[in-house]
Amino acid sequence: MSLKERIISDMTTAMKAKDAARLSTLRMVKASVMNREIEKGSDLTDEELTKAMQSLVKQRRDSIEQYEKAGRQELADKERAEIEVIESYLPQAASREEIEQAVAAAISEIGATSMRDMGAVMKAVQSRLAGKSADGRAVSEIVKASLSN
Repeated sequence: MSLKERIISDMTTAMKAKDAARLSTLRMVKASVMNREIEKGSDLTDEELTKAMQSLVKQRRDSIEQYEKAGRQELADKERAEIEVIESYLPQAASREEIEQAVAAAISEIGATSMRDMGAVMKAVQSRLAGKSADGRAVSEIVKASLSN
């Protein structure tokens, strides 16, 4: 069963269980996927679908930050609940230790010495963490800390 089929199946299950929050999130994911398919002109592969869902998670995280600055905790909590649902369909997230190991390996492989090498290091780290979900912001912070030492 493809990832898209699993999402649609789980939508039906959420509908029958009257789980409004999960259903709403899955409908939003499905709509986003359909929009990307229309843009592309064909069905998305599971890898493209995963990237689309990762961007939805990133959007939610940015929204949480904005809602918390504005003092809208109930909206931030709603976004967190949506992230949980979306992340259940993503590959397991890389741990901080795994990210740090990938960064160290990438820095030594490239021979990076300063912040000017950050782009190359980020690219190498992302390829090392392929197949795992890694928060770009966390990866960026670890790379910056490693290169500034």
